[in-house]
Amino acid sequence: MRETLRFLLGDRLVELDRCDPTLTVLDWLRLDQRMTGTKEGCAEGDCGACTVIIGWLDRGRLRYEAINACIRFLPTLDGCQLLTVEHLKGADGSLHPVQQAMVECHGSQCGFCTPGFVMSLLALRLNEAQPSVSRIEDALAGNLCRCTGYEPIIAAGRRMDEIAPREADRFLQGRETVAARLTALNDTKTLSLQGEAGRFYAPATVEALADLVSAYPQATLVAGATDVGLWVTKAMKRLDPVIYLGRVEALHTISDEGEHLRLGAMAGHIDVRAALATLSPQLDELMRRFGGEQVRNAGTIGGNIANGSPIGDLPPALIALDATLVLARRSEGRLERRAIPLESYFLDYRKQDRRPGEFVEAVLVPKLADGMLFHASKISKRFDEDISAVCGAFRLTLGADGRISEARLAYGGMAGIPKRAAAAEAALIGRPWDDEAVAAATAALPQDFTPLDDMRASAQYRLKIAGNLLRRFLIETTQGATETRVAGLLAEAGHG
Repeated sequence: MRETLRFLLGDRLVELDRCDPTLTVLDWLRLDQRMTGTKEGCAEGDCGACTVIIGWLDRGRLRYEAINACIRFLPTLDGCQLLTVEHLKGADGSLHPVQQAMVECHGSQCGFCTPGFVMSLLALRLNEAQPSVSRIEDALAGNLCRCTGYEPIIAAGRRMDEIAPREADRFLQGRETVAARLTALNDTKTLSLQGEAGRFYAPATVEALADLVSAYPQATLVAGATDVGLWVTKAMKRLDPVIYLGRVEALHTISDEGEHLRLGAMAGHIDVRAALATLSPQLDELMRRFGGEQVRNAGTIGGNIANGSPIGDLPPALIALDATLVLARRSEGRLERRAIPLESYFLDYRKQDRRPGEFVEAVLVPKLADGMLFHASKISKRFDEDISAVCGAFRLTLGADGRISEARLAYGGMAGIPKRAAAAEAALIGRPWDDEAVAAATAALPQDFTPLDDMRASAQYRLKIAGNLLRRFLIETTQGATETRVAGLLAEAGHG
């Protein structure tokens, strides 16, 4: 094992022999390094004031991503580069083109949110040339401003590449040097760090991960920390030990295996979104609404599933697609794997079918066959960065006679777990796909669910919406010219 945390803070090598497992990047920057440009707003990954950029090696290629420093644990930066707003100014004090664009477009008033906006725009600039307005809006959806208004900030996003070309950006010019330095820092040793609040482990292989989970079955497994981070910042939980999965390169892999996609547990939402979009554009829209871009950069498919949230948006879609979950553990000296239908993994509220020592290794997602119809919808109070009231995903198979031969209807937010609507499915079998079929399935939904009343929605509203989503499915598959989605309406109006 290696007992020293190593990463680059800008161009400076940082080496730490001791570190608490849940010390956040934000607290370390502000309290230890006195780098106060990065702000704390919500401390839960919602407002974007704490946005920083992480540079990491993705299969040998340097990749820059904006993330929320308030819920990211510092030890997870091993082998990475951390960029903050303090690193943008030139050696002569000159502003970076992103900062200059914010000045020229009057994109800041009180300035509290400004560093986060600047870092989100910088990440966009480093990854894309001449981004469209919709991409700028997407990149900024995880950043909140309460005084300037978004139009000047969006204008700055359009202006930044006019001030200076991307090719001249020193961060892009220095990519090869940074990649070489990170390559030298990365190894196959397990990182083991001790701090006053506990111990942190970061294995680099699946085998080492299995050994650690077997040795510490009570450990908290951390992927992107987009939810676990809140256990620390809001619930004040002490997590000891922590096992971080992010250094296991094999878990990041996405592959097309013919009849299905294989998604490694640490595959990030950005990459999973691109892969699932090849199955259905509705999956692309669903995943575009996962938090802000900072959350999508950090979050993973394995974390989304293993977390077991009843309002996680991806499990209903994967259950509707009949996905399979691959679990692994160390057993009698060898790596043992178990494949189960994803729907059977969720047993009860926050309770899953995961045996001692097991961890999620991959998800297998079947492709849609001929005669299959698919639908996914998320209903929430805000279009961007909001938790679902109801999420519905459906797959129907139509026979040669046009009648429904198979139905898979899955919902999130309707029960303590993501769950199929068995009675509604039975009501559809053998029927033509029409208004009467939808009416029969809708009438059966109260047999499947007794939703809760909470701050997001009433039980009556949830049942009504669950049925309405089936009607939307029918309209979209039988009345192609009828627009049913906000995203489509915006695009039609010229805003997409």
